[in-house]
Amino acid sequence: MDIMLLHSIYGLRPAVRQAADRLRAAGHEVWTPDLFDGHTFTSVEEGKEFNEAIGKDELLKRAVLAVAPYSDRGLVYAGFSLGASVAQTLALGDEKARGLLLLHGTSDIAPNASAPDLPVQLHVAEPDAFETDDWLSAWYLQMGRTGADVEVYRYPGAGHLYTDPDLPDHDAEAAEATWRVALGFLDSL
Repeated sequence: MDIMLLHSIYGLRPAVRQAADRLRAAGHEVWTPDLFDGHTFTSVEEGKEFNEAIGKDELLKRAVLAVAPYSDRGLVYAGFSLGASVAQTLALGDEKARGLLLLHGTSDIAPNASAPDLPVQLHVAEPDAFETDDWLSAWYLQMGRTGADVEVYRYPGAGHLYTDPDLPDHDAEAAEATWRVALGFLDSL
């Protein structure tokens, strides 16, 4: 499977490269574009400040340019938190998308979005201050209206970016469970 894996608000850090290596070891081809041009951050606040300076339109433009050479292959879009929201936007705009793997994040869905039978899997902490229960319920219903085939996995007690071993949010047990389920999902596509 060809996977476009997008980083979080922290930038293209070692955890993203490690995740890509895990996916490659499972037989997938993986790209990890750097949407922040080499900038990485140690706090959410620093990353948000940088991201706001870039702007949503520029970030999406960078993502589209990174994906363009590979989109004809039928990509699986994947991402961590901010990267998941960008991956979702890209997947819903790509009729050749093979799947969508969301780790720790979602995004708004355009009212006219359509993704008939697109396999979507979301892994998120419970609770998660960035992905509240009300938000996730509305997101799930809206994603269902697009025609996507959605699975949601919640991890009680885990922190927001619990798959990143270099962050305080890390939860080794939840991270391993996530990767086990996600690799099964990717193998099913």
